[in-house]
Amino acid sequence: MSSALDTFCGQSYGAKQYDMVGIHMQRAIVVTMLATIPMSIIWAYLRPILVVLHQDKRIAAHAQLYARYLIPSLSANALLRCFVKFLQTQNIVLPMVLASGFTTLTHVLLSWLFILKLRHGIKGAAIAFCISNWLNTMLLALYISLSSSCKTTWTGFSRKSLHNIPQFLRLAFPSTLMVCLETWTFELMVLLSGALTNPTLQTSVLSICFQTSGLFWMIPFGIGAAASTRISNELGAGCPKSAFLAVKVTLSMSFISGALEFTLLMLTRNFWGRIFTNVPELVSYVESMTPILASLVFVDSIQTAFSGIARGCGWQKLGAFVNLGSYYLVGVPFSILLAFVLHMKGVGLLLGIVLALSIQVLCFLAVTLHTNWEKEANKAAIRVKGKGDQADIH
Repeated sequence: MSSALDTFCGQSYGAKQYDMVGIHMQRAIVVTMLATIPMSIIWAYLRPILVVLHQDKRIAAHAQLYARYLIPSLSANALLRCFVKFLQTQNIVLPMVLASGFTTLTHVLLSWLFILKLRHGIKGAAIAFCISNWLNTMLLALYISLSSSCKTTWTGFSRKSLHNIPQFLRLAFPSTLMVCLETWTFELMVLLSGALTNPTLQTSVLSICFQTSGLFWMIPFGIGAAASTRISNELGAGCPKSAFLAVKVTLSMSFISGALEFTLLMLTRNFWGRIFTNVPELVSYVESMTPILASLVFVDSIQTAFSGIARGCGWQKLGAFVNLGSYYLVGVPFSILLAFVLHMKGVGLLLGIVLALSIQVLCFLAVTLHTNWEKEANKAAIRVKGKGDQADIH
């Protein structure tokens, strides 16, 4: 839900309405903190939900125990996501890097303390994560409240943050759907792999493939995040030509990074699987799937850039429909057809994801090529003035 700040904060900052950047963040905090309440209830009673989904009862009990101790991190994460977007849309990056680096080092020590030294096991892992999450959140909160870099955008708490919440939700809900629809598809593929012949092998290979794609995804994600900031700033400032230039630069960078990642995977396909396992059968299977995996990484690089462009422009509603159609009307059915009907197993599941990502790219490309950037700048001006009903019609 905090992804809506890519649009609101970014365009307000570009329009030099600096006080509204802080107000939008406060509004997001109110909404995301309220959203943690139902999530906390679900996590507290996770075991019966998992049992209904045919998960092992023992594993479900352990998952519930872990989730219950993790509940305090929900509110920390809600705050943290809003702080990150607040700083990111102002091009303030270094403090986040330093805070994350310090938190990561601290988390290693906390994990050793609670898991190994105090022998708290699963509970210890959750406690360490909660403390680390709150530490990162508090570091950024201190920076925002004390740094001169935020003195114009953070002017203290305001009742204005309680106004126009419906306008915020009109972008927040589609933002949530964009992320969830995509994430759930990858999780669904892992679940489906468990229904294939030799499920241990299929699930293991697919997990390695998705871990690999997640690793390579970090670079295009950074490009997409930078794109959402730059494009929203330019549209808010009323500079449509600069916004379109940022779009072209973003797509060029994502294409180059995707091509380099594709090449790297293909060059290392003979031993890439050994990074994750020493089981010969798994290593051989990963090698055979590498061309498809490399294609997935390449297309995902471009898709991730387009997602950043969509957030910067305020196209979250459109993005949600694109993701729904590409994944659940095409990608998932195609995966099931290939994996279970044509007996292509894990290869079929992965090909379905590649097809879904390709359709996403084509849809966003068509929208981008037919976009009137003058109108997008006008929409941004309307949105900044608080007339979201008019601006959010795409």
